[in-house]
Amino acid sequence: MGIYFNPGNEGFASDVNSDIYVDKTGLIKHMNKSLGKAQRCIAVSHARRFGKSQAAGMLEAYYSLGCDSKELFAPFEIAREPDFLVHLNKYHVIHLDVSSFEGTYRDDIVFGIKKILHDDMKKSVPDIMALEYPIATILNDIYEKTKCQFVIIIDEWDCVVRNYPDKPEVVHGYLQFLHDLFKSKEAKSFLALAYITGIMPIKKIKNESALNNFREYTMLNSKQLTPYFGFTEDEVRELCHRFSMDFEAVRTWYNGYLINGIHMYNPNSVCNAMLDHSLEPYWRNTSSFETINDLITLNFDGLKEDVLHLLSGCKVGIKTITFGNDLSAIHSKDDALTALIHLGYLGYDAERSQAYLPNYEVATAYEAALETGGWQEVARSIGLAEELLWATIDEKADRVAEIIEIAHENYASVFKYNDENSLSCVLTMAYFTAPAYYTVIRELPGGKGFADLVFIPRTDSGSKPAIMVELKADKDAETAIRQIKERRYAGALQHYKGAIILVGINYDKASKKHTCLIEKI
Repeated sequence: MGIYFNPGNEGFASDVNSDIYVDKTGLIKHMNKSLGKAQRCIAVSHARRFGKSQAAGMLEAYYSLGCDSKELFAPFEIAREPDFLVHLNKYHVIHLDVSSFEGTYRDDIVFGIKKILHDDMKKSVPDIMALEYPIATILNDIYEKTKCQFVIIIDEWDCVVRNYPDKPEVVHGYLQFLHDLFKSKEAKSFLALAYITGIMPIKKIKNESALNNFREYTMLNSKQLTPYFGFTEDEVRELCHRFSMDFEAVRTWYNGYLINGIHMYNPNSVCNAMLDHSLEPYWRNTSSFETINDLITLNFDGLKEDVLHLLSGCKVGIKTITFGNDLSAIHSKDDALTALIHLGYLGYDAERSQAYLPNYEVATAYEAALETGGWQEVARSIGLAEELLWATIDEKADRVAEIIEIAHENYASVFKYNDENSLSCVLTMAYFTAPAYYTVIRELPGGKGFADLVFIPRTDSGSKPAIMVELKADKDAETAIRQIKERRYAGALQHYKGAIILVGINYDKASKKHTCLIEKI
């Protein structure tokens, strides 16, 4: 049993014995179907903290000759498959995290990987060929000696390609190393399965063919592997029941990734929320939100407008096909938005080819990014959102009108003053922090019409009232309140037992002034 060659199952055992473990062993049956076939090379690119490394550790524990994992897998889905024992702990396994080699072997990452791997293999195969031989020749020699094929698992395979854009010789040498592992003549004999993970999909590099035989599963399209990355809605619902958490609140904070028709949740955030019994922006603490700024401040026509529409809850059309899977080569608005999808900062509706902001947790990452970037006017308005919400709850009508006016001025260049939908977008942006406490619905059907915004308090929001907001142009706030009552908008909240605050706002097009009237019923 080694560290990189034929490792043990301690990592997976630790995951299984954690306070929260969701069974994703069904992934293994899909890998078993690929063993030894032309389709045996699989690349998974998903956002950080979506379970890629945990899945890699699970595959390591299942295939590795270096351990006995029968009892460990016995309670889970894969144990019910007819070929469970056929492939269990029957392969030489190599498991590498390429990012861990960057610090020590920055000048020659390939040499570092080969040396450490060679030293590890020599412990099990003493008469291994010398380090100077190509890696494929060494592995094939071990295969010939043991008659046992290899499963090769590589985490963060793309970090060299991402981090060395100015050193093509380093990238070329690394890709040649991967070519030997996965596409050499010897690989056809010794390789049973290749499973690599990264953040970005495979970049198509001119004159390089190291990875063009891989089947890809991405944030745009994970095909049949979708349920095994992230948490599904049913899995989160069960966890909420187990940990006595409000499911609607958890859904608002962490749901939103629609991949192949399945709603996916960030598993890292959900687990932390369950264990802490608290809804917080956990993912923002583990992801670099500077990347958001780098992308949304690019000077492409229409990008700023699209970002503001996304932040206001709208979807925007996008062409993902132009993106070259390279963060250092963004050439258009569509490229920037597609990159944000792959990084997990936007969701993607494949059916409509539209991007959208997936959930409130991601919204807070944008809020933090905007505060440090060149979006001062937007950051100022978002910074007032919490005060606006409390001013509404406290029935401070003048202050509500004042903050709405500031928001309207700051978003005027994007949200047209005279467009009804744009007025609704301004309201949504003004109440940016409301999803932390409320289920927010735009144009909720009422008794005889629609309210512009309705805030329905969740069970975790304390004693906050429901809020119904109606915005009018060139009328008056009294008319807005009267319309709420006459059209019986409150009927939409007929099952709600607490207080309801009615907010009427009028926008005067000529003076660009706002007035507000608030009533509690």
